[in-house]
Amino acid sequence: MKKKLFILSTILLLNSCAESLALLGPGASNGRFVQSSLNSAISYGVKKQTGKSPLEHVIAYAEKNNPERKKENCISSFEISRSEICTIVKKQIKLKRNAMMDKSTAMLEKTKEIVKEYPKNKIKEISKIEKIAKNSIIYNRR
Repeated sequence: MKKKLFILSTILLLNSCAESLALLGPGASNGRFVQSSLNSAISYGVKKQTGKSPLEHVIAYAEKNNPERKKENCISSFEISRSEICTIVKKQIKLKRNAMMDKSTAMLEKTKEIVKEYPKNKIKEISKIEKIAKNSIIYNRR
């Protein structure tokens, strides 16, 4: 009898504890249990392999690409903010743009060389079949 009374009272007292337990995990509420567990597993694997957490890798990358810790304006559709990330992103875009410009100028030079090799006024001879086709009614309907 005492055992049944104890179980009944604990059920009544601890009725809503299950909902708050979901908040103890790393963001496991609202059906994101698989996502949060994968995120934790990947973070643990990265930490075990490299000795740094993913956030530490991001900070090291930011320090490598922006050692002066400059902050530049970022313009989004809602707000203008000053951030180090914007400086890094703009620097990477500038490097990629310069690399693309170098490639495009090299391609332009190569194209100019090819054009110089072939004469401009090369006459294209039309075959007899093409002449007949151009004079036909079906060809002229287009």
